[in-house]
Amino acid sequence: MNPDTVLKTIGLTTLAWVLLLLCGSAQAMEKQPPTIAIIIDDLGVDREAAQRLIDLESPVTLAFLPYRPHTRELANAASRHGKEVMLHAPMANMGQVALGPGGLSLEMSREQIVQSLSESLKAVPHASGVNNHMGSLLTGQERPMRWVMDEIARHNLYFIDSRTTKATVAATTAHARDIPTMSRDVFLDNELSERSIHQQFRRLLKEARENGTAIGIGHPHEETIAYLEKILPKLDEYGYAVATVSGLWAIRQDRQPIPGRTLVPLEASSR
Repeated sequence: MNPDTVLKTIGLTTLAWVLLLLCGSAQAMEKQPPTIAIIIDDLGVDREAAQRLIDLESPVTLAFLPYRPHTRELANAASRHGKEVMLHAPMANMGQVALGPGGLSLEMSREQIVQSLSESLKAVPHASGVNNHMGSLLTGQERPMRWVMDEIARHNLYFIDSRTTKATVAATTAHARDIPTMSRDVFLDNELSERSIHQQFRRLLKEARENGTAIGIGHPHEETIAYLEKILPKLDEYGYAVATVSGLWAIRQDRQPIPGRTLVPLEASSR
């Protein structure tokens, strides 16, 4: 019997069905529980939605667009509440969707990309890392991504490839610059319904069970926030852990923290 049939037949809520799945998997829990990191993108516009995410007890990682009306205020609040903050850097996409302030495009020179990214980092206080907003065009181009990674390395940050295209070279370019990097495993809310988000969350948990860790990316939609508010407090009880992006990277590196770098002059990072 499939999950939807069970839900209709015995009246289980979506949350209850998730918990039944978790109970079965907890039997096989190893010393390090399956661990997920959840990144919420596109923050800085809706103050109320961001505050609900900041108020979550679970260590979700919050990715802020630069120069949005509430970006600085909310990034500061997130840091005060112990949340990990990222820059959600707008990058050129194949759909030619407008990038907005802080956008990085193929037409930009190295100097323009470096300056724009540097200014965006100043606009998002407390950023520990960067991930791409859109970027299906730019992340497939090695040359501009080298410039992006030079600046990220200079600021001692990590990079998360949102993987908005199969042709992405972002992660490999980051590795070549010795930048701590990981890639998104699951998008949680491409379809905005509780059932779809539930199915994607199950995929995320399955990935974590099979590989030890997994990264999910969501957005500040009402449906997504309500689902996370409901499910995240239950995960520890059933043998799953939630970590920041930095914490997840450390787990993947046998508990070694992200190494520190010294901010170097721009000219020294031009290789």
